[in-house]
Amino acid sequence: MESARPPPAAPNKSKLSQTLKRAILPKKSTKNPSSPAGFCLPIIADGKKARCFFESHRKHLERESAEEVEESRARAFVARLFAAVSFIKATYAELQTAQLPYDASAVKTADQAVVDELKSLSELKRRFLKDQIGSSPPHVTAMLAEIREQHAQMKIYEITMRKMQGEIERKGQSAAALREELAELARNNRAAEKKIAAAGGSSSVLDNIGFSDFNPTNFVLVLRYALKSVRNFVRVLVREMEAANWDIGAAANAAEPGVAFVKKDHRAFAFESFVCREIFAGFDRPSFSIEGDNRFPAGETRRRRAFFEDFRRLRSVGAAEYLDRNPNSAFGEYLRCKYLKLVHPKMEFSFWGNLSRRKTVGSGGFPAGEFFTAFAEVCRRACLLHLLAFSFEEEVRVFRVGRGSRFSDVYMDGVADGGARVAFTVVPGFEFSRTVVQSQAPRRLRHFLRNFWSCPSNTLRAAAARVVKVKQWSGLKFGGAPHAKSIRDFLIRTGFWIGGPGI
Repeated sequence: MESARPPPAAPNKSKLSQTLKRAILPKKSTKNPSSPAGFCLPIIADGKKARCFFESHRKHLERESAEEVEESRARAFVARLFAAVSFIKATYAELQTAQLPYDASAVKTADQAVVDELKSLSELKRRFLKDQIGSSPPHVTAMLAEIREQHAQMKIYEITMRKMQGEIERKGQSAAALREELAELARNNRAAEKKIAAAGGSSSVLDNIGFSDFNPTNFVLVLRYALKSVRNFVRVLVREMEAANWDIGAAANAAEPGVAFVKKDHRAFAFESFVCREIFAGFDRPSFSIEGDNRFPAGETRRRRAFFEDFRRLRSVGAAEYLDRNPNSAFGEYLRCKYLKLVHPKMEFSFWGNLSRRKTVGSGGFPAGEFFTAFAEVCRRACLLHLLAFSFEEEVRVFRVGRGSRFSDVYMDGVADGGARVAFTVVPGFEFSRTVVQSQAPRRLRHFLRNFWSCPSNTLRAAAARVVKVKQWSGLKFGGAPHAKSIRDFLIRTGFWIGGPGI
């Protein structure tokens, strides 16, 4: 009787297990066991379980792939949405541009484009609600949406560029119109100045001046009147220099060497100083630096009356008319003398390329042009000031403050600590026997000092508006010498103080 044997194992199962073991499990390494282990997968002993495992893995991959596709479609849909919004923005900007200035055709085109984009946006909304985001490949949809959005951005930039270009053109036209208006105003001003100069200037300012022993108010009034013409001539002179391509800074340094000007506008003071130095040279002489002029009557009163009569005749007419009536007058000789001294031949040739004006002046003529008209007016008003000064009973003396002069504490009160020195004198001072009219000098240091005999102006060139009468000092007790504080208190009481701490 044979013994019972166990049934043999299923060959399929054993073969499958062995195959999986050989395929999945790595061979045992014969190397050092401390070396890193190889890649391992779990052993699946059952074929059915293996099939389930691979099926599960496949479904998992399919689910992930489906989710990625849905996410890509959603991203593509959002990209299309953003592109549609950008295109609506571009078309609306184009619509606004077409309305100002109004262009009916462009407005209609832009309006239709806005409507089309709104319809496209409505279609996107419908697809979203019906879960029909898109049928084309997501990456293609996203790329097309990005291209469309970039196209919309370029359109916006083009519209903005056209708008800014239009603004630039309008601003340019406005600037050109304003420049033309400014040039027209300048021409009108020059024409008015010529008419005023030809008519004798502001004669109404001088009409009320009468013959008197001494009137400092009238003298200061005529002095201001003369200084206005000096500044007008300096402006004309600087314009001619600029037209001839002169270096204005070098010319100012030549007129007043060694002076550093903080602002470019201050260089005009150097030219004013140069003109005043030449124009007022010899002012304290009755002949006004005209050699051989002895046409003065005998007797003090008669001489003064003769000067005032000349003043009255000269104030009523312009320089050209006066020279036409009196070609051999003292004023004509003074004008020729000052022009030949002040205007160098090289300067004249640089300005106009010839010396014809110099020849005309030397022969007693009156050259045409703004330059000589302004210069002649300076000479006329300087002569008026000279004639008025010599019609007074008191003698007149002109003084200038030397460069680098230190103000004395005897005659002034400082408004700041430290010494201040004069850079140069712009307008000279005028001294009578009992009265001093202040000179004008720009400051060299940061602060101003005020003094009786030479006073820097707060604006560097204000007209000499203060007159100090020495005879009014009789009520002050100075001791051996005037004390600075006492002088300041006196000026404050009499109303002549023009400075103070903090200026």
